Amino acid sequence: MTGLGAVFRPQLAPERLRAVARVADEAGLAELWLWEDCFREGGISTAAAALAWTERVRVGVGLLPVPLRNVAVTAMEAATLHRMFPGRAVLGVGHGVQDWMGQVGARAESPLTLLREHLVALRALLGGERVTAKGRYVRLDDVALDWPPEQAVEVLAGATGPRSLRLAGEAADGTVLTANTPPDGVRRARRLIDEGRAAAGRSEAHRVVVYLLTATGPGADERLRDELVAEGVGDVPDLGVAGEAEAVAGAVRRLAEAGADTVILQPTGDEPDPEGFVRFAAEQVRPLVVA
Repeated sequence: MTGLGAVFRPQLAPERLRAVARVADEAGLAELWLWEDCFREGGISTAAAALAWTERVRVGVGLLPVPLRNVAVTAMEAATLHRMFPGRAVLGVGHGVQDWMGQVGARAESPLTLLREHLVALRALLGGERVTAKGRYVRLDDVALDWPPEQAVEVLAGATGPRSLRLAGEAADGTVLTANTPPDGVRRARRLIDEGRAAAGRSEAHRVVVYLLTATGPGADERLRDELVAEGVGDVPDLGVAGEAEAVAGAVRRLAEAGADTVILQPTGDEPDPEGFVRFAAEQVRPLVVA
């Protein structure tokens, strides 16, 4: 079974989220994902609002940039969401875009070390442990959450390069891959993630979430092409999909066959009908890819 979701992109004003989230919930979409892109919208605040406005859809944040947060704050916010909305929050953390981190004075000399320390401490805190850490970036002195999640929760990591992917396998419960990842890239990522899992002696399931740049409706081909070119990946084969439900479902299936557990349809930044896009994902694409 392939999980299917869609992104509410932060190019949309925050006040648009309520309508999109409600459509996702009513239409039966499995997951609605949000981004914390600088300097647009906060991931935790939008996730809390989307969860409160809905009843069943899972709400993911991909990603929270770890240079911006003390890990204790990340853990407190994550635990609060998990306790208020059990089983419905999905949180991923990552390096953050380094240029953005530099703009706010938070760029780490070793992003990989920071992410490793953050992941280890975050998973321990959310697991109800009392943590003392004396790392290069993460320093905690006898810290424990008063209100940890009542059940085990997954912590996902965003990763692109080989070292980050191995780290995700070693220290996270799942991995988020960008829309610049074609099916062959998913296969390579899976191999690197599994190397990390093996090195850490981990055998539990590891969920891989992949964004798929998707355009449908009038001007779909042009909108997809323009965004790929703007991202500098216009000549990369097998990236993105434009067309109606069957074409999109085919692209989803190819990513699933390559190793994706969940595919999140990512509209173009100029998508003219965000609510319609979510309904298209839930009502037309989902029946073709979810058994």
